[in-house]
Amino acid sequence: MKVSSNWLREYIDITLPLKDLAHRLTMSGTEVDSIEVIGEAWKGISIGEIVAVEPHPNADRLKLVTIDLGKEQATVVCGAPNVRIGEKVPFARVGSQLVDSRTGQTFELRPATIRDVASDGMACSEKELGISESHEGLMILPPAAPVGVPLADYLGDAVLDLEVTPNRPDCLSHIGIAWEVAALTKRHVRLPAVQYPEEGPDINSLISVEIEDPALCRRYCASFIEGIQVGPSPAWMQQRLAACGMRPINNIVDITNYVMLEYGQPLHAFDFPQVGDGKIVVRRAAHGEKLTTLDGVDRTLAPDMLAIADSRIPIALAGVMGGADTEIIDISRTVLLESANFQPASIRRTSTILKLRSEASVRFERGISPDLALPAIRRATQLIVELAGGKAARGIVDVYPGQSEPCTILLTCSAVRGLLGIDMKMEQMVDILTSLGFGCEVTGVAEVKVTVPYWRMDVRQRVDLIEELARTVGYDFIPTTMLSGRLPGQVLNPVVNLRERLRDMMVGCGFQEIISYSLISKDRLNKAFNERGALRVANPLSAEQEYLRTSLFPSLLYHLASNQRHEEAGIRLFELGRIYMEGDGDLPEEREMLNAVLSGSRSPLSWLGEKGEFDFFDAKGVVDTLFERLGVAAQFRPVAHESLHPSSVRDSLHPGRSAEIVIEGTVVGILGETHPRLCEVFDLARQTVALFEIDIEKLLRHVRDGRTYRPVSRFPASSRDLALVLSRTVPVSQVKDIIMSFQLVTDTVVFDIYVGEQIASGKKSLAIRVTYQSPTHTLTDAEVEEVEKAVLARLSEELGATLRS
Repeated sequence: MKVSSNWLREYIDITLPLKDLAHRLTMSGTEVDSIEVIGEAWKGISIGEIVAVEPHPNADRLKLVTIDLGKEQATVVCGAPNVRIGEKVPFARVGSQLVDSRTGQTFELRPATIRDVASDGMACSEKELGISESHEGLMILPPAAPVGVPLADYLGDAVLDLEVTPNRPDCLSHIGIAWEVAALTKRHVRLPAVQYPEEGPDINSLISVEIEDPALCRRYCASFIEGIQVGPSPAWMQQRLAACGMRPINNIVDITNYVMLEYGQPLHAFDFPQVGDGKIVVRRAAHGEKLTTLDGVDRTLAPDMLAIADSRIPIALAGVMGGADTEIIDISRTVLLESANFQPASIRRTSTILKLRSEASVRFERGISPDLALPAIRRATQLIVELAGGKAARGIVDVYPGQSEPCTILLTCSAVRGLLGIDMKMEQMVDILTSLGFGCEVTGVAEVKVTVPYWRMDVRQRVDLIEELARTVGYDFIPTTMLSGRLPGQVLNPVVNLRERLRDMMVGCGFQEIISYSLISKDRLNKAFNERGALRVANPLSAEQEYLRTSLFPSLLYHLASNQRHEEAGIRLFELGRIYMEGDGDLPEEREMLNAVLSGSRSPLSWLGEKGEFDFFDAKGVVDTLFERLGVAAQFRPVAHESLHPSSVRDSLHPGRSAEIVIEGTVVGILGETHPRLCEVFDLARQTVALFEIDIEKLLRHVRDGRTYRPVSRFPASSRDLALVLSRTVPVSQVKDIIMSFQLVTDTVVFDIYVGEQIASGKKSLAIRVTYQSPTHTLTDAEVEEVEKAVLARLSEELGATLRS
């Protein structure tokens, strides 16, 4: 938002230097990004009055113009068509910096001789001064312009470029900034006096307004002016608009833009004869309706867009841009003026879908007050009557279905002290709030009832008022006070704590962490699984970020494939993040997951020889390491059809080389090797890819805060080897669980698995070393044999295992 300091002075006396004022505004929450000084380059340029015009002796199209500069006169050669005696124009002396009207480059004015006549100076156009692109004739100044005064003193300006926060739409106006300056400098705001004659017919006999969807249009005001003359707006208005970055068009359009910059309320002017039946209907657009907007683009509307229509067709896109069919043109004589308030989300959605941002949409999106519509339309009607010579109809159409009572808040000195930690007197509080436009009624010794002004939509609670006091006094003036109480103890988030422990462990196991987006493309999702059950973003920024991920594996496999093209050694990657599944309510179910992939050689190339490639058992070893350090005992079992893991994850694993990770009967994860199909679609090198996935929140339920200490036995251990023959379908883990259930057994190690000719079909031979140890005495052979017999009996009974002969 650009604010003209000259324009601002109409509403508030500025007593501070502009740099100091800019600093105060920034410290109070309205950041001043820069200050642009208009006229800084106009050295040597002053105001002159044309006192004589004579023909050039050697050129028919040129004239000799004598210009009075107050203390001197100068004669220059000029070819401008609008040279007339009595006009006041900018005059540049030799040495002035001007803009070349043909090239746009800056040049220094030098003495010239044109057709044998000396010309020591130049009468300037707006383009030559850098004010606008107009260079068809001289810049004509108002009759009241003082002769001989430097042009910078008369037309110069300083423009503040503000960064306005989204919750302060009131600061997108000069009057809104005037209220800020008033509070910071203890001055009073002067609002423009709005009064005009209503000499036309009753407006209700000319215009009717209907709001079909009050939720999207909270207020609609309309005025009517007839007998206008469309033409250029006054120079002072054009200069103010140009200073604020807006292009002057004609007096009617310029007035609507001027009032928008003055009050912060967007307005729109319709050429009334083009409005069918004099009826305005605020409604949702019909599917496929067409509208040509003021920028000349044909647009197709949708039902979620709000349109301003007449009795037949849309004539404007509510809150965004008007239609070309009802545009004010040179022959327009009757104007219907609109000032309305629209639902912010609707305007934001429409402008985003159509990629059509405007000054109006920016203000509506931020939620301006509905009560701003009436004073703004009265001000615009006044200016049209004064500057375009029309007659205003009696009254204003005001349809206000969303009207509400003014917001009142009870503020106490104790509440201010409790939040800011400072004592503030009631008089000071009232002075600050009153200077910001709030109404204050003291209801007690330390209590005041505050009425929020209609333009401050961001103030709705007591804490908002306290913030107003703090930022106006200045945060840097609030004294620093050390905490008097005791700091509360740190409250750890168990999930975050476990996640950090897992991250450190994975790095300790030689893995590298990746971080990927939660949004994923349909193509990548389908490569790993399918998008069934995945949640699609309603308005994705790109096709690469269209769905919420249902697994971390697609990103891991994509980055694994990318790294394989640049790395010959083994690659170990992991990611900690959230996945998103369909939930029972409106929001998705979020799960914290740990996923990892391993691929390639277990060790770098060495003279010691190859150590093979990562496989299922390497992934299992990593999971075992994690759980051992967490003090969790896990089991591994074949993936069941009714597994809690999505079928797409199960189907992506190699059949027969996958397992569920189970803790106390709860499935907390899955591990295995990827299906060959997955390696092909992700363009993975022809290597085994092992992976695992752990649900962190499920794992958390089984992680204990402390570890149980078990002293080392002082007595020797005894080891025996068992060679068992049993069915191939029996998992090794089940055999180990049975053996470890005996009290004197402290460890089991599988050191051989054999399937071959010496073993019956459907059977396998399992060689296990069993370690026996007692914490109280040295075991005898008889005690070990007794336990061993019991172990074999149970293995035979439950698993059908026999000793291999």
